[in-house]
Amino acid sequence: QVQLVESGGGLVQAGGSLRLSCAASGRTFSTFSSYNMGWFRQAPGKEREFVAVIRRSVVDTNYADSVKGRFTISRDNAKNTVYLQMNSLKAEDTAVYYCAADRDLGTSTLASNYRYWGQGTQVTVSS
Repeated sequence: QVQLVESGGGLVQAGGSLRLSCAASGRTFSTFSSYNMGWFRQAPGKEREFVAVIRRSVVDTNYADSVKGRFTISRDNAKNTVYLQMNSLKAEDTAVYYCAADRDLGTSTLASNYRYWGQGTQVTVSS
């Protein structure tokens, strides 16, 4: 069974911080280090949008312009976990945040390129 489980969401005031975690488990992720890991988010009434990606190389990361300089993606391959550190949060960051994974990732900003998804964690930023 393949599982991606997000945690760390919650309610925070504007300007605050949260750290999201995504733990991967299951036989498919026995080689977690070989997977490219992404974060997406979806606000009510909006399309799911790319937030950040960290590729297998670990040093290769990419961010949406809207979060660049405020969010940091990282991974701990020993713990099969990817993180999203979110600082200087804004009301417009309010959304359900999803973790995604794919071994053979093409364009990292396209949700359709990711095979595996978590169930999402709610982040609410009050202004």
